[in-house]
Amino acid sequence: MKKLLAILLTFACAASAAAPKPDLWAFWDNYGETTGAVSHDAWGAFLARYLSEKDGVALLNYGGVPAEDRAALGEYLAALAAAKPREFSRPEQLAYWINLYNALTVQTVLENYPVSSIKKISSGFLPTGPWDDKLITVEGEKLSLNDIEHRILRPVWKDARVHYAVNCASVGCPNLAAAAWTAENAEKMLDESAAAYINHPRGAAVKNGKLYVSSIYKWFAEDFGGADSEIIAHLKQYAAPELRARLENISGISGDDYDWSLNETK
Repeated sequence: MKKLLAILLTFACAASAAAPKPDLWAFWDNYGETTGAVSHDAWGAFLARYLSEKDGVALLNYGGVPAEDRAALGEYLAALAAAKPREFSRPEQLAYWINLYNALTVQTVLENYPVSSIKKISSGFLPTGPWDDKLITVEGEKLSLNDIEHRILRPVWKDARVHYAVNCASVGCPNLAAAAWTAENAEKMLDESAAAYINHPRGAAVKNGKLYVSSIYKWFAEDFGGADSEIIAHLKQYAAPELRARLENISGISGDDYDWSLNETK
């Protein structure tokens, strides 16, 4: 029995380490002209109340969210579920899917809090994380977090900056944005989020002439160009002068790491 459990745990760890490939869900590859269809004010108010930053890392006060604000978050998600995003314009859709992913992630953590890592949340026997759980129904389709990220956002927009927008409730992840995404601010926020992460040590750091990066550049290498040289070129695009200078003589990536600790306010 112990041997079987060990095998299952090894399999679970290997499965969770393998990042999904972009796999277009054609049903969602449609758009219209509708703008301003969903208000994200409730999500923005939630973030303003419970999100803070320490040493460049955005942290959420999960333990401080009272029942009434959990209910308000649920009402916001219900409004998103009742929407028809395929009728939205592309900019409206981008904001919709990013906010939906992030709000769903926060709700999932709140429903299981206290927990030390989102990877310990799972509806199955093994703690593989909640990413494949069907958490919401939109336009009659049941959706998981992986559906939103890897079957909608990545294949439809084909923009590596999406990785800086969706937050997996972990310290190692790009920051949960302090404001709700909108059609109007999304482009600016994508660039700002990319720069903030790349210029933080958990995104990219040069130590003793060697480059160490976040594991997202390994897991999703194809989105950043594939080869080390392409990933480094992407980093340079958003690097501040000091980091950019250090990257000039770097030709390869020496290692990667990721902190799965919950992004909670201590």
